[in-house]
Amino acid sequence: MQLTFQYGSRNGKEEKFMKKFVLAFLLMLTIGLTYGETIELLGAGATFPAPLYTKMFDVYYKEMGVKVNYQAIGSGGGIQQLISRTVDFGATDAPMNEKEEKAAKGEVLHIPLCLGAVVIAYNLPGNPLLKLTPDVIADMFLGKIKKWSDKRIKDLNPDAKIPDLPVVVVHRSDGSGTTYTFSEYLSSVSEEWKSKVGTGKSLNWPTGIGGKGNPGVAGYVKQTPGAVGYVELAYAKQTKLMYAILQNKKGKFIEASLKSISLAADVPMPEDMKVSIVNTASPEGYPICTFSWVLAYKEQSEGGRPASRVEALVKLLWWMAHEGQSYNEALDYGSLPKTVVKIVEKQIESITYNGKKVKK
Repeated sequence: MQLTFQYGSRNGKEEKFMKKFVLAFLLMLTIGLTYGETIELLGAGATFPAPLYTKMFDVYYKEMGVKVNYQAIGSGGGIQQLISRTVDFGATDAPMNEKEEKAAKGEVLHIPLCLGAVVIAYNLPGNPLLKLTPDVIADMFLGKIKKWSDKRIKDLNPDAKIPDLPVVVVHRSDGSGTTYTFSEYLSSVSEEWKSKVGTGKSLNWPTGIGGKGNPGVAGYVKQTPGAVGYVELAYAKQTKLMYAILQNKKGKFIEASLKSISLAADVPMPEDMKVSIVNTASPEGYPICTFSWVLAYKEQSEGGRPASRVEALVKLLWWMAHEGQSYNEALDYGSLPKTVVKIVEKQIESITYNGKKVKK
């Protein structure tokens, strides 16, 4: 923008007045541009923590005036967008693998911000509450148990009215951290699953139909009699789906709850926080739990990103690890243990811009 003022044949006093006016105008314009700047942070990834992040980001905008646009496209998509640097942060329920970290061309921090549980949800007439063991779960998803009236299921639930319906497996169709967590669990309890299917964000499923995201799987289970699928606890509760009580590593049948999720994380934690808590050895811990991580580059100056945007990201992450934790339990996510919060603080404080620490 170019401003041109002609003073003409004005006298000295008028000329001084005009100069002061122009300076004042330019100062006001500069202040207006500076304070009128709106920062909107972009994030993408896991559907697993999406209900929680939606709440957090809504509150954060109202309190801090910073918008956060989060697209729940699945952990695989979030990782790819972080690698391509089209977002400020990614989100995943599965740590990045070696190939993904190499493609990122920069150190990526795995910052856990909540704990969650994957539940085995099902749709049966009368909504019977069922108990399931690891071997039965594995064989259902391998396609070996084809009817709900299978003797192994009935023996576990002698008092339940179980119909003679086909088992319809519902799984994720997209790259998913929820799938990674569930398949990691199955690989830890079933040698057949480990050798035939394995662990990953995307799998070659032995049987079943695919739904996109946790909402897609929950939707298919909700509308399909005889369906069984794996979804994050919050989605099962929101859609009023029944979910099984599972036998853990110590042989106890445990219901997914805030307490049993928290107890599952009662294990030693590494500094990089890339840790698995499935099939926990905790006697009262629920067996299919995971951290959900936000992914962010440790050095934030690549790609010419402005310092103000980086500072806004660091402040957001700090808020999510502290004030934001107050929203976890109301939405059926576990809050971070104090020991984990201390590690997260170190992670966030390690973020740099041109090699210098960023204010939080």
